[in-house]
Amino acid sequence: MDYGHPLRLGTFITPSSADPQASVELAVLSENLGYDVVTFQDHPHQPRLLDTWTLLSWVAGRTERIQLAPNVLNVVMRPPAVVARAAASLDLLTDGRVSLALGTGHFREAMESMGADRLTPGGSVGALAEAVDVIRAIWSAGPSPLHLPGEHHRLDGASAGPAPAHDIPVWIGGGRPRMLRLVAAVADGWVVPGGVAGLPALRAGNAVVDDAAARAGRDPREIRRIVNIAGRSPQPPGASSPGRRRSGSRTSCPWCSRTAQARWSSRPTTGRRCAASPATSRRRPAPARPRRRRRRRRLRAGSRRSPRTRARAR
Repeated sequence: MDYGHPLRLGTFITPSSADPQASVELAVLSENLGYDVVTFQDHPHQPRLLDTWTLLSWVAGRTERIQLAPNVLNVVMRPPAVVARAAASLDLLTDGRVSLALGTGHFREAMESMGADRLTPGGSVGALAEAVDVIRAIWSAGPSPLHLPGEHHRLDGASAGPAPAHDIPVWIGGGRPRMLRLVAAVADGWVVPGGVAGLPALRAGNAVVDDAAARAGRDPREIRRIVNIAGRSPQPPGASSPGRRRSGSRTSCPWCSRTAQARWSSRPTTGRRCAASPATSRRRPAPARPRRRRRRRRLRAGSRRSPRTRARAR
C-alpha cells in the first residue's frame, strides 16, 4: 500500500557518555547534510549513555531546522505527565520541531534495579496505552482539573498545559501483535524494530497494523511508518567494495525506494554516504575522475632491444 507520506530521512545516534560532544556534533552534521530528523536511543538505566531528554534539549539549541525525537523514550521509567510537559516545553522553545516516540524498554532487570515497576508484557502494553492518554490530556490544555483513571498512570486533579507549538506526533515502537494493535488504535506512527530485520518486520507488521486500524475505524494511511536501519550503506551496482558508494553514483538507496512512505533512520556514518545519492541529498555529486591514459613504451632508434625483439626483427 502507498501510505501517501513523503519520504523523510534521519539519523539514529547512540548518545555515548564517554564522548558527550560527539553526539552533539553528529546531530549538527545531520542538519548540515540536509537530513530531516535526528533521533537518539534512550536507556535511562545505562550509565554509558547520556540522558536522552537532556541531550535533545542541548541539541535543540545547537540546531535550527532539523526535527528532534527520542528513538524511543522509555516511558516505564518516566512519569508520562512529566514527559508531556517536557515535550511541550521543548516544542515551544524550538517552534514545533519535536516528535515523541514511546516504548516500554527491553531490559527489565536493569529497569527494576532503578525502581521501575515489574510489569508483565501485557501489563507493559496497558501501561503504555494509559501513558499516551495522560500525555495527550496534558497537551489538550482543556478545562482543569484533569481526572483520568488508570491502573498504572492516572491524573487526579492535575492542571492541563502547556499546549505544544504544534500537534506533536506520538509514535510507538514495538513489534509484537499486542503492541501493533495499540499502534493501530492510538498512535500517529509505528517505529519498526531496527537492525537487519527491519524490512521483513515492516512488511509483516504493516498487514497487522492496517487490519487493526481498519477494525478500529481508522484509515491505515494516518499511521506513519518509521524504519530504523543498521549496518553498511547499500552497495550500488558495479561497486568495487561492499558498503561504499562511488562518487557521483546515480543509483538511489534501495531501502529508500522500497519504503517511500516511511521515515528512514540510519547511523550518521552510513548516512553521510547515503546522502550522496541524488534521491536523498541536496548536494551536488562529486565530478568523475578522468581516466589515466596508459603510457606506451616506444623504442628509440639505436636503443637496446631484447633478444626476443632482435629474433623477430631477423
